[in-house]
Amino acid sequence: MTVTEAAVIEALRPVEDPELHRSIVDLGMVRSVTIDGGHVEVGIDLTIAGCPLRSEITTRVTDAGTALDGVSVVTLDFGVMTDEQRAKVRELVHGDPSASAGSQAAHGHAEGRAIPFNEPGNRTRVMLIASGKGGVGKSSVTANLAIALADAGNSVAVIDADVWGFSIPRMLGVSQPPTVIDDMIIPPETHGVRCVSMGFFAQEDQPVIWRGPMLHKALEQFLTDVFWNNPDFLLIDLPPGTGDISLSLAQFLPRAEAFIVTTPNPAAQKVAQRSAFMFKQVNIEVKGVIENMSWFTGDDGKIYPLFGAGGGQDLADQLEVDLIAQVPMTIPMREGSDQGRPIMAEDPTNEASLAFVKMAEWVTAHAPSKRSHPELKII
Repeated sequence: MTVTEAAVIEALRPVEDPELHRSIVDLGMVRSVTIDGGHVEVGIDLTIAGCPLRSEITTRVTDAGTALDGVSVVTLDFGVMTDEQRAKVRELVHGDPSASAGSQAAHGHAEGRAIPFNEPGNRTRVMLIASGKGGVGKSSVTANLAIALADAGNSVAVIDADVWGFSIPRMLGVSQPPTVIDDMIIPPETHGVRCVSMGFFAQEDQPVIWRGPMLHKALEQFLTDVFWNNPDFLLIDLPPGTGDISLSLAQFLPRAEAFIVTTPNPAAQKVAQRSAFMFKQVNIEVKGVIENMSWFTGDDGKIYPLFGAGGGQDLADQLEVDLIAQVPMTIPMREGSDQGRPIMAEDPTNEASLAFVKMAEWVTAHAPSKRSHPELKII
């Protein structure tokens, strides 16, 4: 069978760029196809020099090409896109900034890009993971719940909005920084979860000494300049308390849902309720309470409530919402959070992992009350 250039192009069309999740043909990455008998050479223009997923692209293109009858060998000739090509890629996957600014009220980064999660028809569920105080394990809850939702077949992304205490990249075990294509930020992905964090833009021991307006702008950029690709769920790990960041995100994302993390002891529960009341005041629905560090199971099989008991249920009763799950303390969960090996990815059968699976099932079963209905039009 004679192999044709058109047949090779069609075989490559289902091949997606690992970061952009779009066809490499549609993105204009396929520069050339040269056929010499059973040998096919494909010219691929990478979006950036030193693309960290070059080997993955090689595997995908090779597998697709050799699946064609008559093709025995596939080789790749890599190049790098020009600035004009990158601009076209950004426009294809992220929209035309000038069009967004012209057709909608300026709301976003300097270009006037709208926040995509507020656009009519956007189905992403935005979940604000909050706590009244630090040290209750809110970030580990966010990271593991995100993985549990991804394991259930959802597209999931995380914003680490705790700009002073950023820890999500470490907890997820992210090994590479974001990719930047023509000022569009492509978040790295691990365990099926994409994430962006101030931790990618500051040294781990570098304090972020910013006032409210700078924090506001940074969060706005995370929402508008990052290519999120319309995930099913966007989890936002908030800093503790009721400060500028929580208020800004409530303003940016009016359809978001809030989830309050607390520990069982009454002191933590009393502080957590302030965070819940803040969300109610800014018209963000509090969907449920998550109790972390609920107990420790000893080697003797006995349950030890190290931080007391009942705080999560008391808070849920006071807020008239569900206590979604109680997450026990386990040594593997603590070690995994410190070492970039989240318990949901390392051991889905762990006692703590089962709580996150239950949590994900609850979230999936309880749809948001604020919905976008693009099919309804006011004439």
